[in-house]
Amino acid sequence: MGFARACSVALVGVDGVVVEVQADLEPGVAAFTLVGLPDKTLVESRDRVRAAVVNSGAAWPQKKLTVGLSPASVPKAGAGFDLAVAIAVLGAAEVVDPEAIADLVLIGELGLDGRVRPVRGILPAVLAAAEAGYRQVVVPQQCAAEAALVPDVSVLGVRSLRQLIAVLTDGEVPEEEPGDAPGRPDPMLAGLLVPGAGLGTGLAPGRSGGDCADFPDLADVTGQHTARRALEVAAAGGHHLFLSGPPGAGKTMMAERLPWILPPLTRQDSVEVTAVHSVAGILPPGEPLVSRPPYCAPHHSATMQSLVGGGTGVPRPGAVSLAHRGVLFLDEAAEFHSRALDALRQPLESGHVVIARAAGVVRLPARFLMVLAANPCPCGRHTLHGAGCECPPSVIRRYQARLSGPLLDRVDLRVEVEPVTRSDLLGQGGRGESSEVVADRVREARERAAARLAGTPWRLNSEVPGQELRTRWQAAAGALAQAERELERGLLTARGLDRVLRVAWTVADLRGRERPEALDVAVALELRTGIARGAMSLTGAGT
Repeated sequence: MGFARACSVALVGVDGVVVEVQADLEPGVAAFTLVGLPDKTLVESRDRVRAAVVNSGAAWPQKKLTVGLSPASVPKAGAGFDLAVAIAVLGAAEVVDPEAIADLVLIGELGLDGRVRPVRGILPAVLAAAEAGYRQVVVPQQCAAEAALVPDVSVLGVRSLRQLIAVLTDGEVPEEEPGDAPGRPDPMLAGLLVPGAGLGTGLAPGRSGGDCADFPDLADVTGQHTARRALEVAAAGGHHLFLSGPPGAGKTMMAERLPWILPPLTRQDSVEVTAVHSVAGILPPGEPLVSRPPYCAPHHSATMQSLVGGGTGVPRPGAVSLAHRGVLFLDEAAEFHSRALDALRQPLESGHVVIARAAGVVRLPARFLMVLAANPCPCGRHTLHGAGCECPPSVIRRYQARLSGPLLDRVDLRVEVEPVTRSDLLGQGGRGESSEVVADRVREARERAAARLAGTPWRLNSEVPGQELRTRWQAAAGALAQAERELERGLLTARGLDRVLRVAWTVADLRGRERPEALDVAVALELRTGIARGAMSLTGAGT
């Protein structure tokens, strides 16, 4: 009788659980039993593992074989357990030393020829192994760079089971050819990308590198001075933004350029975003770490499950998680289903989404900056003078009511985008500031906020609770008088007043002030209510 164990990782959302893969050989009729709550893909690993072991030059044990996945109560899914199952079986057959593999975490799919194929979710799986105290991980060679992002973990990348057996037995490691024709993409990378899982996109428009010259530039937007300033405030403080205006005014253009005025992700944020994208299957091959804020723009026909996450079996990340630490752009927002939009209310407040399904409960990160864009009416000409809008008032009211009051109450900035004038379109008004110039001001404002919030759980003004802003970080004396009157008149809710305070702090940071003054609060009120008060014209560039 032979027994051996190795380890692998089961992913539940973006969280991992270390699974002990136990192999037991007993005398009897040759059979292969796999237990431990495996899914269909994992059950099929019996045939893949057997063929891979034989084609790698090792003998398959002709005994009664039982492979158990512990803890048995945790659902296991996917082909990432193949490598651990194969090594545990070879350890029970004493082809490799059972003691050498007892604390080894192995993740990877096996082809019938013994090659190790990459799988999704390597980064969160290795993170889970490291948190559990494991320090040696074996992954497919194509995923070694992604696994190496986890500190204090020794990563071994292998191309085949044959190579791994040679390493464990101190033999000569054979060279493995990539197997793809010159000039063609590596077919082994096909398992990393899920067709149709991008939900509009996963990374910012343009290349993901921060130093490229072909990213969308804010200077391409003509006119729209108020909307551009609102975009800058949104980027500096992490405030949600609603752009309303006729078609062709530049709403989509500005939203696409928002990620490029946001600062690059910190190391911790990059790891969080990369983990979500790796699980979702939209992490570009060759880019193990996402360094730019992601940008996700689902179509208005998207379901509630595709926005917040879900699906059959174990829930998968939705658009709100793919946009984590980045931008979620909902173009034609009034065309989205009302239930789908209202499902965003909880993650907008908490920064995460909890999805409960029969297969389990998953908590996914969802700290994103939301941008809504909508026309004022179905034909889009309601706000244009002399444009001939034929929509009845009842139709306009129903159309605008698709964005519910509770959802809009969570949106800090509401801007009426005006039609582009002829002088702006022909460049007579001068070219606007570039994304690089605006990004510098955004970075400086965020640095001021970070210095003020040092030692607290918050990093952006949009995250600070209103109670803290009213007691710990107070505005200048008398600065809130106008906002308090708006609250008494019912034009602002209590949540709305808190959000005006947050925006006022961001405006003050952009202007280099120590605390918000009356003008900063007036700008925040103008951006919050959409009612022109003349404050925007009194401020400098960007605010």
